[in-house]
Parts: sequence; C-alpha cells; structure tokens
Amino acid sequence: MMLIPAHHFRDIERKPEYLQPEKCIPPPHPRPAGTMWFIRDGCGIACAIVTWFLVLYAEFVVLFVMLIPSRDYVYSVINGLVFNLLAFLALASHCRAMLTDPGAVPKGNATKEFIESLQLKPGQVVYKCPKCCSIKPDRAHHCSVCKRCIRKMDHHCPWVNNCVGENNQKYFVLFTMYIALISLHALIMVGFHFLHCFEEDWTKCSSFSPPTTVILLILLCFEGLLFLIFTSVMFGTQVHSICTDETRQGIERLQRKKQRRERRGSWKSVKETFGGDFSLNWFNPFSGPCHPKPLSDRDWVRQVSSVSDTENTETTTTTTEEPSEEPKNEDFVELVDE
Repeated sequence: MMLIPAHHFRDIERKPEYLQPEKCIPPPHPRPAGTMWFIRDGCGIACAIVTWFLVLYAEFVVLFVMLIPSRDYVYSVINGLVFNLLAFLALASHCRAMLTDPGAVPKGNATKEFIESLQLKPGQVVYKCPKCCSIKPDRAHHCSVCKRCIRKMDHHCPWVNNCVGENNQKYFVLFTMYIALISLHALIMVGFHFLHCFEEDWTKCSSFSPPTTVILLILLCFEGLLFLIFTSVMFGTQVHSICTDETRQGIERLQRKKQRRERRGSWKSVKETFGGDFSLNWFNPFSGPCHPKPLSDRDWVRQVSSVSDTENTETTTTTTEEPSEEPKNEDFVELVDE
C-alpha cells in the first residue's frame, strides 16, 4: 500500500483519454445468465486444493487412526457423526464461497450511452473504473485478481479463490466457523487418544505402527492448532465487520472521517448477511443471504460533495451549466494498491 495525494488523481482526471466514456466498449462475450462463477487464478486454485487436502487428511486420521480402532463403539459413532457433519458443512461452505458471484459490477457498462441514460444533474457524479471500464456504485472496489469491481468487497481470499463480497460473505463466515470447530474437535480427540494410548499398549490403540501413529497425530495436532487460530481470528474480524457495517478495505476506514455514510444497525446488517431473522438457515451453507434489489439508475450516481472511493477510478460529471469541480482538499490522501 502507498499514499498518494488527492491532487494527483485530479491531474489524471484532466487527461482527455480518462474523460471519454466512448472509449469504453462492452465486453465482446458477456457471461450468459446462470454461468458458474469461477476465478482462474493459479495461486487461488492451488490454495483451494490444499484446503480440501488438509480437511481430507484430518478426516483420514480421525477415522482410521482414532475412531475405527477404538473399542468404545458409542464414543466412535458420536464423534464420527459430529466430525463428519462439521467437515461436510465446512467443505460445502467453501464451495459456495468459491463458486458464488461475490457481487461483481457489470463489466464494460461505462459507455457513453449508459452514462447519458442516467441523466446526471448538476452536482451529481459517477465514478468509472478504468481497469474494468465499469461504473462503480457506492462501496464497490476493484479486485486486481478477479479483474472486476465487487460490491462491498471485503478482501480477496486465496483460500476460497474468490473475493469476499456482498453475495458470498455468509458462506465465507460459515467456512471459517466450521473449520475452527473441526480443528477444535480434532485437537480434543487427539488429546484423549494420546491419554488412552499411554494407558494401554500402543499396538492396540491404532491399526498403524506406533511410530506412524505418533507422526500422524502430531501432524494433525499441528494442523488443527494452526487453523484453529487462523480461522478463529478471521471469523471474529468478519463478524465485527458485519456488525459495524464496514468492510476491511482501508479505503472505507479512511472515509469514515471524511464522509458521513448512513450505516445500518448491527442487527439489520447481520440479518441481511445471513438471510432474514435468526433461524437454523443462518448456519446452512445451502441457504443464501438476503440479496439486495437490482441496482437502479440512482444507485450508480453519487453526490460530488461527498468524498467517495476514488481508488483506481475516474470521475465523469454532467451538468446543465459548467461542470462542477471536485472539492479541493489538498490534505486528503487516497489509499491505492501498488
């Protein structure tokens, strides 16, 4: 991250090529309705595969090293059902977070015709992203990996190979929660299994040799502890951002002192994210969040008097008189990614 003065953006916006919406043309092959969302990023795909491998490794050790060889049938059945249910919900949440459109803004809609159809009035402004040639609604940010502007983009997570945004934040929260739960459950079972093996003969507490059993349990313990800490922190930060109605993007934190944005109540924000009033569907990865209404013309337009997100954007104004100038605030700085 680096800091760049706001007047630098004003100099860029004065360049003719940045003020010509006719240079934006719609994408030649728009995605058909119902097309599955998937980001073709090598790093993200590798991280997603590693995530599945680690969960399946934990499944293998729990079942074939600890539960199946156990002589306590009730203990094995109960813990096997609980662990497998949590693992299934974690992987299902991972798939939904990875394959759900996080809230991408239509690509290439910053055309001259579309801007003219908005019928901008004096004092109104639209922000255009020069990277994906899209008009950015309020609280949208451009993702350099997805190569799209994402509504309420929180961050891009390589572990789910997708952005965390307006439409899939619920699935990401559930993913971190279930991974934390199965990690905690695995650590507890490893502890009990070590105590059991110390009291009895190691050759009777596992179908593997004692050295192999110890190595598998230590690896599972290390994996469980690492992911318990990581996913618990992520879960806490996500819940906090939902309750405060603020994404983790640094630009929104910077805007807090510069722009008065009407924030929704904590409970209302939670209900919109998880899908209505509290119910078991909150914890169901197959139940979606409360999707907002489709963007109308007024959703693309902002008032020029407010300090809005200008990260990697340019400004286009239409007035009946002379175009309004951007407020000159030399002390204001923008946060941009390198």
